[in-house]
Amino acid sequence: MRHGGKILSDQLAIQGVTRVFSVPGESFLAALDGLYDSGIANVVCRQEGGAAMMAEAHGKLTGQPGVLFVTRGPGATNASAGLHVAMQDSTPMVVFVGQIARDHRDREAFQEVDYRGLFGGLVKWVAEVDQVERLPEYIARAFSVAQAGRPGPVVLALPEDMLSSAAEVADRARVVVPRAATPDVAPILEALRGASRPMIIAGGPGWSAQAARDLETFAQDAQIPVAVAFRRQDYMDNRAPTYAGDLNVGPNPALMARLRAADALLVLGCRLGDIATQGYTALDPADPGKTIVHVHPDPDQINTTYPADVPVVADAGAVVAALAPRGGELPGWPAEVAGARASYEAWITPKPTPGAVRLEEVIAHLDAVLPEDAILTNGAGNYAAFLHRYYRWREYGTQLAPTSGSMGYGFPAAVSAALYAPDRTVVCLAGDGCFQMTLNEMSTAIQHGAAPIVIVANNGRYGTIRMHQEKTYPGRVSGTALANPDFAALAQAYGGKGWVVTEQAQFAAAFEAARACGTLAVIELKLDPDMLSTGQSLSDLAGS
Repeated sequence: MRHGGKILSDQLAIQGVTRVFSVPGESFLAALDGLYDSGIANVVCRQEGGAAMMAEAHGKLTGQPGVLFVTRGPGATNASAGLHVAMQDSTPMVVFVGQIARDHRDREAFQEVDYRGLFGGLVKWVAEVDQVERLPEYIARAFSVAQAGRPGPVVLALPEDMLSSAAEVADRARVVVPRAATPDVAPILEALRGASRPMIIAGGPGWSAQAARDLETFAQDAQIPVAVAFRRQDYMDNRAPTYAGDLNVGPNPALMARLRAADALLVLGCRLGDIATQGYTALDPADPGKTIVHVHPDPDQINTTYPADVPVVADAGAVVAALAPRGGELPGWPAEVAGARASYEAWITPKPTPGAVRLEEVIAHLDAVLPEDAILTNGAGNYAAFLHRYYRWREYGTQLAPTSGSMGYGFPAAVSAALYAPDRTVVCLAGDGCFQMTLNEMSTAIQHGAAPIVIVANNGRYGTIRMHQEKTYPGRVSGTALANPDFAALAQAYGGKGWVVTEQAQFAAAFEAARACGTLAVIELKLDPDMLSTGQSLSDLAGS
């Protein structure tokens, strides 16, 4: 006989789980008891939103579901931001939520929530486990659903009386995740063969280090330019001659022009949404005017917005593996490759911004000194555009950034990455507003020995919103100013190290000291408030 918490922890071990993230609650005390001697590390966090983002980042890094435990009511609702990231980013995740006792239902009991209603439109699947005997069944199904097809988050609600009750029940074996069969790639090659200006767009789920190498091999042999989707820049070595840049919120205009002019697109895993197409303007959903080969593991994502001339239901990684040895069968488009590469290299040439500390030079320094396996994270804000534009990713699994655009993500992701890969350099780039959403997780980092480096871009405002505000309501500043702490002193208060950079020449020494300190490190950059983005300043907007 085992109580439900022990059955649950045993099942997690069978599924290969080695680390979970949590904020404790009385609603799942039995689960905490089950984890006690399970050998599974429990990373205790400070707020459920940060914990959820750590679990999501773990899922991105490992390809296995990140596992999260949160309590009922406020705990679950706090966690929802991280679940939204996992859904939009197609990241496998399994979330266990404490629930009220079964005989208290439908009375609006303390912290009672209908989780099917709350999470129904936000996650892949949500269920409530009423019988302790069925825990292995539900958990195995959750791990399968989270990883199959288009990966994503799954929620299981656990009534506390169910979880504390005991049963004699057999465990389930580790799930074998169903995968689509690797298709015949001949129709893909045929669709490309007749093109004059083909282009590859890589994104979405189903990637790996091998898939990144296969994509580079195929693109090089076939001589086709490759663009990557928003915040998927580690899907291909950015130094490769066929790499053309990323389709982001502030994209290279030359790359967008090339997308518009392409007569054939091979879309590998990407959902081809509004970011990649600049609000569906670069490609008209009613008449794209080009052949589209769309590869995606979820058939529901194909023909959703754009018609696919060649629909392929498969993992992108499996398709590029099949394509890699056959690139030489295509005629090749070296002029397209050369033109796309030249445009990319011109785009990443730093453009000076105002101030004594300049983000473009900070990123150039990181690009020059970081090892190829360094992991870089960020949340949302104009500061991130500097990283996306000027840093060159070399290896798969080195970029953690939310395609959902969630602020606060970068720091919890960096903590998770530093725990996963303690021997690698982990750098978080965060805005002053972004960092303050989750900086309480500095306590989590110190407690569990994570040592990421955080570079805080401090311009005293929610910069992205201020930029849009100046464009739409010029001169009427409202709701975008920030009163900030001394970030370096705050890091020291938590037990880490901190530096403040007020002149560009100070950054290199501060960064080297941060790398050598062996603990959580925060470098605060004092930026000129006139700087808004990689290409605009307040004075530019005032002049216009």
